[in-house]
Amino acid sequence: MEVKLTHMALNAKIARDAPKIAAFQASDADLRNAANLYRQHCAVCHGLPDGVKSATQKGMYPVPPLLLHGKGVTDDPPGESYWKVKNGIRLTGMPAFGGAVSEKDLWSISELLAGADKLPGDVLSILNQPMQGQ
Repeated sequence: MEVKLTHMALNAKIARDAPKIAAFQASDADLRNAANLYRQHCAVCHGLPDGVKSATQKGMYPVPPLLLHGKGVTDDPPGESYWKVKNGIRLTGMPAFGGAVSEKDLWSISELLAGADKLPGDVLSILNQPMQGQ
């Protein structure tokens, strides 16, 4: 019941506040940069396309979703991912990157996630590099 109520509140907030139209269309260069940013800031919790969970992810509760493996968030509009990356999600361990990452980079990461099932080969090659320490 608690999980259901929490998700209802979060979904209502995102539906109300998330941008409906992407403020930025990521180029291939932006997606390559976003792949590097994802590896730097996100992969330790959300994994890489290989679906291997890091020790950090295995130890988190609630367990963060694998964003690049399987369906991930490719069915979410970029504005929803943008909102989550910018604002974080309370009580989940998902930090807010709005103060640490530029608006352009927030949108680039969101576009990367929205199109994770159809990324160019050069972007995938960045994401498919093994994590250090794994």
